[in-house]
Amino acid sequence: MISLEKPSHPLKGDVFVPGDKSISHRSIMFGALAEGTTEITGFLESADCLSTIDCFKKLGIIIDHTVKPTNGVPKITVHGRGLHGLKASASTLYTGNSGTTTRLMSGILVAQPFDSNITGDSSIEKRPMSRIIKPLSQMGADISSVMGNDCAPLHIGGGCKLRGINYRNPIASAQVKSAILLAGLYADGETVVYEPALSRNHSEIMLASFGADVHNEIARDGSAAAILHPGMPLHGIKINVPGDISSAAYFIAAALMVPGSELLIRNVGVNKTRSGILTVLKQMGADITLLNMNESGEPRADILVKYSELHGNQNNKFEIGGKDIPTMIDELPMVAVLAATANCDTIIKDAAELKVKESDRIATVVENLTAMGADIEATDDGMIIHGGKPLHGADINTHNDHRLAMCFAIAALSADGITRILDDACVGISYPTFFTDLQRLL
Repeated sequence: MISLEKPSHPLKGDVFVPGDKSISHRSIMFGALAEGTTEITGFLESADCLSTIDCFKKLGIIIDHTVKPTNGVPKITVHGRGLHGLKASASTLYTGNSGTTTRLMSGILVAQPFDSNITGDSSIEKRPMSRIIKPLSQMGADISSVMGNDCAPLHIGGGCKLRGINYRNPIASAQVKSAILLAGLYADGETVVYEPALSRNHSEIMLASFGADVHNEIARDGSAAAILHPGMPLHGIKINVPGDISSAAYFIAAALMVPGSELLIRNVGVNKTRSGILTVLKQMGADITLLNMNESGEPRADILVKYSELHGNQNNKFEIGGKDIPTMIDELPMVAVLAATANCDTIIKDAAELKVKESDRIATVVENLTAMGADIEATDDGMIIHGGKPLHGADINTHNDHRLAMCFAIAALSADGITRILDDACVGISYPTFFTDLQRLL
């Protein structure tokens, strides 16, 4: 448990957030499937990403972890064995709390000549896996839920011949899309995944860098398509992982909420499929400027944020939904907290996906903001926040959800009295040094 309260001074200075979690996962996975070595700097050493490393070590991949003596920067080296070099694990592959590891690895394992079993913690065993079981089965895979409830543990039979498919996903999900594309690397024929909006495209960018024939385009009906042609071997590359915008979101919010604050958040990934929070907050009046933009590979920039009073339109309302949601799904709890302090009503809709994260983030955000005095109500696919009501300290039940712990630690900076974050250790899932980094600013 950790206790926080409203700071007595503005937040000033530079902040460096850890490497992007999504990119870190993929760098290990794709490096394992590549021929030769892949060198990774900026890797996120969180519980989720370490689960990915552990799983691939069990599959016969040698992964070295060193620290450069000159600058203290850790470097991960993955000794890839090619698309057909994985070996059967002697035990069940355990993914911890990582949905990305579970779903993307399944797309790889269905193409292997050996059987596999994969599971995670109690949260993973409640998250829906039918969304990958269905398309992978259509490709010819032998994948099933051991308990018959469409959740992990999953059993994956080896030796299946896969075929490329055209799959129309009803939701925009990078995890589902990536699992299908990874299976498509081994399939007979083209694989196409259609989505109602383009989900984060880290897999397409990185796979192309490794040598895969993959790209995105907009289909005639306006849907987003990811298209992969198999047959191209992957080759090891050097990867410099940018800072995670999901982690940067907490410090963006902190600067916006504490009067007089000005923070510069360095080297953050600003891929347009991930940076919806910047667009939405600017529309609400946030003073946010991108500096030192670098658009080669994964776009990155320094983000300068100054204290701002957020507001709605002329009717004193602001609505977040539609194609904005996939670009900021992990940041919506933080946006909800900001909305509670804004001078308007905010409607978040089309975000039912929040219900199947590490917690039901619609219910848990509403529960904890209500405990802090906010005027907020849940809807079937989001929430309605009537902003401007003063927040006060409260005991925050994190439900072992790392994003809840961090966003309510930031909420405490705008609340009168003491806020206690219960079970704060869960931040280790994505940002182990979060509270240390936050304390440096207070």
